[in-house]
Amino acid sequence: MTTMNNSDKIYVAGHRGLVGSALVRNLEDKGYSNILKRTHTELDLTDEKAVAEFFKTEKPDYVFLAAAKVGGIHANNTYPAEFIRDNLAIQNNVIHHAYLNNVKRLLFLGSSCIYPKNAPQPLKEEYLLTGPLEETNRPYALAKIAGIEMCWSYNRQYGTQYLAAMPTNLYGPGDNYDLNNSHVLPALIRKFHLAKLAGEGDENAILQDEQKYGKLPEPYRTEILTACEKQQTPAVMIWGTGTPKREFMHNEDMADACVHLMNLDDKQYQPLLGTNRNDGVAPVVNIGVGEDITIKKLAEMIKETIGFKGEIEFDVSKPDGTLRKLLSVDLAKELGCQCGTSLHQGVTDAYSKY
Repeated sequence: MTTMNNSDKIYVAGHRGLVGSALVRNLEDKGYSNILKRTHTELDLTDEKAVAEFFKTEKPDYVFLAAAKVGGIHANNTYPAEFIRDNLAIQNNVIHHAYLNNVKRLLFLGSSCIYPKNAPQPLKEEYLLTGPLEETNRPYALAKIAGIEMCWSYNRQYGTQYLAAMPTNLYGPGDNYDLNNSHVLPALIRKFHLAKLAGEGDENAILQDEQKYGKLPEPYRTEILTACEKQQTPAVMIWGTGTPKREFMHNEDMADACVHLMNLDDKQYQPLLGTNRNDGVAPVVNIGVGEDITIKKLAEMIKETIGFKGEIEFDVSKPDGTLRKLLSVDLAKELGCQCGTSLHQGVTDAYSKY
């Protein structure tokens, strides 16, 4: 049986991110004492020479590849070149040098956007590459698909043990609340909170929020401050129609599932790698909760949690993105992965930490 020992060197790439920070907490709580962490300043994963030197020097036993350039629809539309270029560079460097330095197992973190735009719901692992992708995040999705294919290719050619975990939409401690590139759930938390502060006329709190979570984009910033000056509660504007459904998973649950997958015994782990499989299914395991919610209902839940008394409006001129992205989690459940945080509980927890 091949599982992680408490003294093994475990490299968490992207340890400050939403998934990576939760992974570190989970590993530490389970008694793993030799966790390798590097900030972007200490190790630029797009720099192959630097990555090569790191792996040659540190020789990690296990790798969680959670480092990536991520963002919501706005960020994907604004920075498509960075999304495909940086993500390809990161995963190419880490996966290749993990192989060169005999890493025992590697878990590559992907995204549910890898699946075709119009694939049947819920999304099963075998639906990968069976149809066109959603246009708004295609560069990011293609990069992640390339990472899966790279793991699979190295498994087949070199006998590596690299597995890809496809999480649904994640949220929780360590989330990104910068409205220039955040995902929908943290963006809604911040927008409802700021609108509430504006109605209370609390300009100091709004400015402190900016210092902590990033400057607000224009013209939204001017609108919030103007409303604050007049002590008028502004409506919270949401992109799209509010009808698309999304599945949300707390990052602590995701981290627990990832560590569980890495610790599977060989009897369960080896068949997932696609090394001797002829069915064309990539080494992918979906990680999710198995149920979804409309963006409108999510907004109403967050509104209630925060205690916002104003209105919700939808900008139908903006894109909805994929109408539904519910993951099939049958395989994950079969492997013993569990999700214990309800969305209401998770949103309450996320807002309290925000």
